[in-house]
Amino acid sequence: MLLNISYNRPAISEKINKTAGKPFTLFERVKLKGSGSPKLQITSSSIEIYNLLILDNNANICNVEMRKNGIIVRFRSLLETYALVIPYFKLNLYKGKAEEYSIYKDHYFIKVKADTPGIHKFFKKIIDYKSDNAPTQIGDL
Repeated sequence: MLLNISYNRPAISEKINKTAGKPFTLFERVKLKGSGSPKLQITSSSIEIYNLLILDNNANICNVEMRKNGIIVRFRSLLETYALVIPYFKLNLYKGKAEEYSIYKDHYFIKVKADTPGIHKFFKKIIDYKSDNAPTQIGDL
């Protein structure tokens, strides 16, 4: 689900928490050694996301936040912030070329450049967390 999260709307926050789970507590984030990625450069994306990214001339960057039941990919376009909310059971994560990761959810996708070793560790952490803790279908939420 692609959402505009620029403004504090309780209905949007509730929808995100229902889909991806609540944020990790401070203790859980320390235990995981972080739940957010550094800035990631977007190399390509699906048409809906691409149409948002071309509206301005800024660098196309995003970050990924791990949640208990999914991830949130955040990026900015013009002065708005958008989130692609992906529950773990719909998340497909691929390592393409040596320096690129692809994040898929249904017909949405974002490909990001992975040019530092810390990014490889972060995506491995997502895959490990997904395999250990994720619900397998929507009824498990």
